[in-house]
Amino acid sequence: MPRSQKNDNFIDKTFTVLADIVLKILPTSKEEKEAFCYYRDGMSAQSEGEYAEALENYYEALKLEEDPYDRSYILYNTGLIYASNGEHLKALEYYHQALELNSQLPQALNNVAVIYHYQGLKAKNQGDIDIAKSLFDKAAEYWKQAINLAPNNYIEAQNWLKTTGRFSILDLKI
Repeated sequence: MPRSQKNDNFIDKTFTVLADIVLKILPTSKEEKEAFCYYRDGMSAQSEGEYAEALENYYEALKLEEDPYDRSYILYNTGLIYASNGEHLKALEYYHQALELNSQLPQALNNVAVIYHYQGLKAKNQGDIDIAKSLFDKAAEYWKQAINLAPNNYIEAQNWLKTTGRFSILDLKI
């Protein structure tokens, strides 16, 4: 049974009905419609913590989806699952693939920065100061890009950048 028929949540049901209507009226190919169904089912499974099922759906969607913009979101969501499972290197791979297709994805830039910052903290706690500094600098570069795309977001990152001397008004692209 497709996940769209299992949803108990009112919001999920509403989204599913609306998505199905849009799919029927938009002039899209069979593959694009099928890719979207897999993506939608993946998001539903992911929201319920069914990560294995979500990944299966995302992998199927990636086989069918050709649009780079849409593929970037599938890759981003796949990265989210790996990050939430503590598989940071695999998450980074998916975030970077998403960014290659869509460089205007601030949430992926932020998540890359978060992972580098976390790795920097681990290196610092292990006494690897040079590695920590390098990882913190990487985190700063990704956060600057995310902040330039979404200036009202990532307030904690902005504060960290300022307090560590890694951010100035010159970093903003106006």
